[in-house]
Amino acid sequence: MKIYLFRHGETDWNKARRLQGQSNIPLNPFGRELAMKTAEALQDISFDRAFSSPLSRAVETAQILLGDTQIPVITDHRLLEINFGDCEGREFDEAKRDSAHPLHNFFCHPDIYLPPEGAETLQTVIARSRDFLREQILPLEETCETILIVAHGAFNRCLLNSITHFPLERFWEIELPNCAASILSLEHGQFAIKTESIVYYGTPVNGKP
Repeated sequence: MKIYLFRHGETDWNKARRLQGQSNIPLNPFGRELAMKTAEALQDISFDRAFSSPLSRAVETAQILLGDTQIPVITDHRLLEINFGDCEGREFDEAKRDSAHPLHNFFCHPDIYLPPEGAETLQTVIARSRDFLREQILPLEETCETILIVAHGAFNRCLLNSITHFPLERFWEIELPNCAASILSLEHGQFAIKTESIVYYGTPVNGKP
């Protein structure tokens, strides 16, 4: 079975380099354009099931990628982006510059990141991504050929980590631009990553925070 794991299209907060987390920020017009160009490139691919984060930027991206097919988008809260608590809406670069910022280590030393109150650890997100794969995707191996999943930048990196267990200090080595896909396989109950972070439009945007 083949799994297309997409990040959503661009939002205004992506463009402004602001932390979105679980804030429900919609796609901007350019984000919809990226999704439509990606959908054109995928028009010969037939998806059997489609899953999405409940946030509107992911759901709309999934709907655009599916086009006129009658495949419903199944939302699952385990696909939500990592929760940044009260830091959502603040700028990436502020956190990267200031070593005292509560999210400094998230960007600069993810292996020792401790979230502020009300936010999630990377380990928590990795665990829910693993639960999602086990409970939603594994049972489909015998009945489906191609699956679509649309989620978020940090979440998708966590899901990839749940498969390969790469060290968290390498978390940001993976570039995941808006509307980038990582293609996974599932064979005999084992997940594998076939391709990381490919885009189906022109120059990739917002690959790293």
